[in-house]
Amino acid sequence: MDSQRNLLLIALLFVSFLLFQNWNTNKNPETGQQTTVQTTSGTDVPNASSTNTSTNIVESTNSNKLITISSDVLSLTIDTVGGDIIESKLLKYDAELNSSDPFILLQNDKDKIYVAQSGLIGAQGIDKTAQRPTYSTTAESFKLESGKDELRVPLTYTKDGIQYTKTYILKTGEYKINVEYTIKNNTDTPANVTMYAQLKQSIGEGGGSSFTSRSYTGAAYSTDDQHYEKYSFDKIKDKNLSKEFNRGWVAMLQHYFTSAWIPATNQGNHLFSRSTDNFRYIGFTAPKLTVPAGQTATTSAILWTGPKLTKPMENAAEYLDLTLDYGWLWFLAKPLHWLLTFFQSFVGNWGVAIMCLTFLVRGAMYPLTKAQYTSMAKMRLLQPKIQAMRERVGDDRQRMSQEMMALYKSEKVNPLGGCFPVILQMPIFISLYWSLMEAVGLRHAPFFGWIHDLSVQDPYYILPILMAVSMFVMQKLSPSTATDPTQQKIMKFMPIMFSIFFLFFPAGLVLYWLTSNVVSIIQQTLIYRGLEKRGLHTRTQKK
Repeated sequence: MDSQRNLLLIALLFVSFLLFQNWNTNKNPETGQQTTVQTTSGTDVPNASSTNTSTNIVESTNSNKLITISSDVLSLTIDTVGGDIIESKLLKYDAELNSSDPFILLQNDKDKIYVAQSGLIGAQGIDKTAQRPTYSTTAESFKLESGKDELRVPLTYTKDGIQYTKTYILKTGEYKINVEYTIKNNTDTPANVTMYAQLKQSIGEGGGSSFTSRSYTGAAYSTDDQHYEKYSFDKIKDKNLSKEFNRGWVAMLQHYFTSAWIPATNQGNHLFSRSTDNFRYIGFTAPKLTVPAGQTATTSAILWTGPKLTKPMENAAEYLDLTLDYGWLWFLAKPLHWLLTFFQSFVGNWGVAIMCLTFLVRGAMYPLTKAQYTSMAKMRLLQPKIQAMRERVGDDRQRMSQEMMALYKSEKVNPLGGCFPVILQMPIFISLYWSLMEAVGLRHAPFFGWIHDLSVQDPYYILPILMAVSMFVMQKLSPSTATDPTQQKIMKFMPIMFSIFFLFFPAGLVLYWLTSNVVSIIQQTLIYRGLEKRGLHTRTQKK
């Protein structure tokens, strides 16, 4: 198998993988049709009669009184009715390329509702009726001051002799938000409450992936026995989740960004999901909390609302970093993603980091590459003998097969020696594809010149054209041994056909493939020079 056929095999395998991925997404869509919804205060509450079910919803609409809480990386808008987060702005990420507006993850407007809700249900719960509590605050805006590590914003509400304080805690540089309830029981009897937290999202477009990108929009969760499990909006509609767990989290995912509720307690939690005509929910209820008469107790949870960042997510909750969806080759893609981030931290440019990663990967695969080209060279030397054998044997395929096997054995040549290295390289290519697609740093990341965003296609298609040129050069270095005219034409136009697919790929991925080709050309030249000295390759051989 010569190098052109190897390249064709890589192309077909890679494109087949993308086609299967796209077919699978279209066959199993994650979300339904776009629905326009009216903005509400988001006052949906689990049924107070039971902490183990959340199928009955209490709906109410209240006038909004909003406050803002901000740190150096987050700006939150909170509805004092219920104390829910109805908007989260990620201040370090722009909404569009070269935009001065921050990216909005949680939002509450006429086109989309995606909010993080929490409250207290149970006998003395204040979120169990149609009228949720209206909290009081000391100001309408709170900001983490420069030089301070933490901002605490209390929201207070008093009912029937019990004071409830819902405190939002933000820390410098963190997308992790602590939501803490303090219940001060000033009555003569015990108070029983149960904290719940849920993510609510209106049904919209998306949830799928295009031919050149893969992104999941939907719910996911982690429990003691299932560390990471997707649960699409369609599945939520078909069947509600109901699971007991100790350690875990619930989340809603989209490309590059995640929102997740993480219980603070490590025992007795209950996971649930539910749906209405326009919305999907996933959440949890914590164990019942009993506050003795005259005493104070607290219950809390953590909300992550931000980008998919491996290390911060690992610190926030166990297995939360798995929301960086590396696919079934995660054990390869995850270290590759780590290496990519490591290189970027040194060079300061994601495009250069991709090139560094490519050099490293291609260098590590050099023994396979050398074995591949050596096998190809040996096969090329046998072509005259094989051709003479065909002329002698004629159409007797069985005899031809037997004599060829005998020839390979006597010459100590493995006919699949050039194929195995390509097959072994495919998982690396796919893993790199996934790791590049999941790297939030590539979003709106410039390279050089005309490449202003590595996460989208090259606007002038220069990189795909250069990739086609590099493939032509590789062809010149390894002339084809094919004698069939049709096969020769396929090999001749393969760089063009392959590059057409890459016209619509993210520029970062095309940059990787172009760099890989350049490294291959260098390696090919060095390997063939070594083979020439051994008499195993003749670069001037033409067919």
